[in-house]
Amino acid sequence: MNYSIILKIIGWVIQLEGIFFLPPAITGLFFGEQYDALIYMILGASGILLGGLIRLHKSSKTTFYAKEGFVAVALSWIIMSVIGAVPFVLTGDIPSYIDALFEIISGFTTTGSSILNNVEALSHANLLWRSFSHWIGGMGVLVFILAILPMTGGSTMNLMKAESPGPSVGKLVPKMQRTAFLLYAIYLAMTVVEILLLLAGGMPLFDSVCHAFGTAGTGGFGIKNDSIAGYSVYLQNVITVFMFLFGVNFTFYYYILVRRIKDAFRMEEVRWYFLIFLGAVVLITISLVAAGGALGESIRIVAFQVASIMTTTGYATADFNLWPQFAKALLVCLMFIGACAGSTGGGIKVSRIMIYIKQVRKELMQQIHPKRIRVLKMDGKALEHSVIHSCNTLLMTYIVIFIVSLLLVCLDGFDMTTSFTSIAATLNNIGPGLNVIGPTGNFSEFSALSKFVLMFDMLAGRLEIIPMMVLFHPATWKK
Repeated sequence: MNYSIILKIIGWVIQLEGIFFLPPAITGLFFGEQYDALIYMILGASGILLGGLIRLHKSSKTTFYAKEGFVAVALSWIIMSVIGAVPFVLTGDIPSYIDALFEIISGFTTTGSSILNNVEALSHANLLWRSFSHWIGGMGVLVFILAILPMTGGSTMNLMKAESPGPSVGKLVPKMQRTAFLLYAIYLAMTVVEILLLLAGGMPLFDSVCHAFGTAGTGGFGIKNDSIAGYSVYLQNVITVFMFLFGVNFTFYYYILVRRIKDAFRMEEVRWYFLIFLGAVVLITISLVAAGGALGESIRIVAFQVASIMTTTGYATADFNLWPQFAKALLVCLMFIGACAGSTGGGIKVSRIMIYIKQVRKELMQQIHPKRIRVLKMDGKALEHSVIHSCNTLLMTYIVIFIVSLLLVCLDGFDMTTSFTSIAATLNNIGPGLNVIGPTGNFSEFSALSKFVLMFDMLAGRLEIIPMMVLFHPATWKK
């Protein structure tokens, strides 16, 4: 285990988080919240200093491999969350540290689950920090570091694999640093475009920035108690479109930028993502119209909610707790499917669902034609056995974590729908669930034990489970 390079990366993360505290500090000053601004300034300076001191430790080895990559990423996210919760407590907006930790982990993992009963009671500085945490966690803080700091050997790929969502990670261009830079450039550009479109619709600058951060990271922290419902139809439609766009594999946008249009539309995952979205919108709309809803209004509300749930953003314009059972059941299915690999969305990912379906089809054909050799393909290319194996391993681990988490949360005595969807909402990084934790509810009534279980699930879901499991495996720390 190369402890020195892991420590150095953690130092970079702490220092970078210190810099990230500055926008909330500036926001606090602008809105006359001097005390909150001072807290963020002190924490920012402390983070920059502490991270710099940690980085003073010299290492003769500058490379590290898969095990170190998983450990570095998992520890970085935990430490980043532990520090990120502090301003909520010191400013007094969330007095309980456990609740503050839940809130910021939900932010960084782009989950959007909350313990707050009155979001509008928070200061502007804290509201920005909540939303900004989505943007930071959406693409990944380690990916950001890779974009600005070159590393050598196999280290960069191992960091990308550990933090990036999806069954496989590849290079868009020969150098991994350049790949990370391109991803963040696309991410930033799309965020800015959304802010401009929201401003064009009359949304205030502060609201536009916060909602763009929440949309880009597919996180869903709102700054109003009614989430997005109080904004105009135009603004809701803009957010619908960008939630959907941020759920697309970013490789698709790279291909579009370099004019490899055929390669872009050859991506099976993106085609499946489009079809699943359209199919869900049609079916749920039919369900609502059959229950007496107006067609035009139903299409608009359903498109927003399907985009929100499928991309695991979690914004709401309607209380889907009141929808027909079929519509709610379909939304729960979308929670598990999630968005594309290589996007900022959560869930199991469309690409993995494709692989599982293709595996089942292959096994069925194998029973019918035992002598025929079939190869699993995606985008016209044969899938490596390691990719299929990792998908199967993740699914089994996912199921075990889901069951254990559900049993622990059930100790709180909530109804099964609430308990089940609380795990689905956190492990898939979605935010709202059903019943107690529906669009108009929150997680404040859960016990401390359940909150820690759900915090673990949020981190495990965002980091694709394996880095968190490696961190807690005894063999990881043996020499």
